[in-house]
Order: sequence, then structure tokens, then C-alpha cells
Amino acid sequence: MKAVKIERFGDPSGMVVTDVPAPTPGPGQMALRTAAIGVGGVDAVIRRGTLGGYGFTEGLIPGSEVAGTVTEVGPGVDDAWLGRRVWAFTGTGGGYVEQAVARVGDVVALPDDLSAIDAVTLGSAGPVAHFALAHARFEPGDSVLVRGAAGSLGIAAVELAARGGASAVAVTTSSAERGSRLRTLGATHALDRAGAGDGAAPASYDVVVDIVGGAGVPAFLDRLAPNGRMVLVGAVAGMPPADFGMSLVRSFQQSRSFATFSLDTVPTATRDAVRADLFAAAARGELHAVVHDVLPLSAAADAHRAMDAGSVFGRIVLVP
Repeated sequence: MKAVKIERFGDPSGMVVTDVPAPTPGPGQMALRTAAIGVGGVDAVIRRGTLGGYGFTEGLIPGSEVAGTVTEVGPGVDDAWLGRRVWAFTGTGGGYVEQAVARVGDVVALPDDLSAIDAVTLGSAGPVAHFALAHARFEPGDSVLVRGAAGSLGIAAVELAARGGASAVAVTTSSAERGSRLRTLGATHALDRAGAGDGAAPASYDVVVDIVGGAGVPAFLDRLAPNGRMVLVGAVAGMPPADFGMSLVRSFQQSRSFATFSLDTVPTATRDAVRADLFAAAARGELHAVVHDVLPLSAAADAHRAMDAGSVFGRIVLVP
């Protein structure tokens, strides 16, 4: 089968299309013929080689979420899965392929009215946004700032905060055009990347969902209201500076807090129930899968070039 490998860390030219053996599912696993493959921000971070300390090595196949049809099940897996359309998490890699393997606990059946493309646009982003807001103890009436809102995760956070009764949903983004598009999805204020540019926006926020990370984290901690909560769910700009916590200490009397969030900490049954609910909401048109582009698997490097250029709004999806 065809697959995309990261032959060399760095720019997207290190990604190559190659032939690899088709997988055979082991115990507790299933194989599926992929119809859509999500291109995530973490894929780009891994491809750049900045996560080498986490065990990623050159030669890996990137990609973590796919959707398609189950073609084979391993020992211990119910045959009823055969022929079903599913969304699947493949782990921290293994998704940029024509045929993928996933553990049965990382697979969710798709509603008939939800396309595979929409599924990989929402499958990871929706649950992360949902649980990140819960981790921040978001409640109706809270003001919310989503930092880096133009990707699928940020868009999901905007829609879910708006649906959840936020008093304001501000976003940071790179252009007025993107800000305008985010307003149609529930944002009430559009800010530039530094958090400025809208004089009517709140001066502080009860909740900040940060997808960007990097050197700007302390400045956004300073945007928290008294008892405000920031949750870091991504680090597309790198890790925060080593002394970022000093911002919290200097504002000790404001009782602000900072947390990280990973979907790995959510029990499987809880996570899958929320994912299924979000898929159903999308099938009903209550949530929106915003797709920037659909490209062939062979153009994975072009997808990564677009991500590196910062020109993606929503998610790029690859199709075999």
C-alpha cells in the first residue's frame, strides 16, 4: 500500500511517498481502508523534529486520525465491525496510509449522514475542545478567549463556548478575514495575534484556551480575570518560556491558574461518548466541520507547506 514517511526531519521536502506492506490487525485491533486522513498541527510539529525527546525518529509515518471502512478484525474483536464506516485514532503516527490499523477502543462508528472528511476534521478537535473547556471549569456566562482559533481545534472551541452560553468569545487570529469567518462560527470579538485590535473586547477573561503556546504565554496569563483559568492544549509555537509561571506569582492576589490538557487523561468510555455526541451534532448541522482543502495522499508535503505558511483555516484532509 501507499504511505507517507518522514524520511528526514525539517521542512516538508523530507516527506516521501513510499510502498509499505499492508497491515494485519493484532489482538484487539481492526484494519480499515482509509477514505479520509486528518492533517493535524501535531503532525507538523513532529515532522519538524522538535519532539525528538519524546521518542519520534526519522522514518515514521505521521498522522493520528483516519476515517474509512473496516476491512479486517483481529483476534478478540467482534466481526460486526466488518464493513462499518468508522473514525479511528491510530496513535501518534500511522495515519498517512491507504490502510490503517487501530485498537478497538480507539474506534467510533460514524453516523450515516457524516462524511469521512468531516469526521477527521472534528474527530480529535471536537473532544479536545470539549474537555479543555471542562478542564477550565467553563460555565455559562464566562468570557472566553481562544488563542490561535483558525485551526480545527480553535474553531471547535469557539463553537462549543458559544453554544455553552459564554458571555463573550474572543479569538486571536492572523487577519481580519479570518476574524470575520470566526464571527460566523460564534466569535464575538476578533483580535490580532498579540490580543489587541478590538476596543470593544473584554480587557480580561474567565477562560483562556491556548493552542499556540510559545513565548506569548505569560502575556495571555496576564489577560486572565480574577479566578481566571488558562488551559494549554497545544504548542504550535513551541513550549512556554521556563519562567512563565512568574506571571502567576506576580498576580498572586488575582487567584489565577494555569493547566495543561491532554485527551489521554480522559477515560475511554467518556471520551468516546462525547465524540459520538459531537459527530451526531455535526450530522444535524449544529457543529461545523471547516475544511480548508482536500488533497491526495501523495500531496501530504504540500499540505504541510500550507500549514507552515500559516495559510490554513480549518483542516486539510488527505484522501488516498
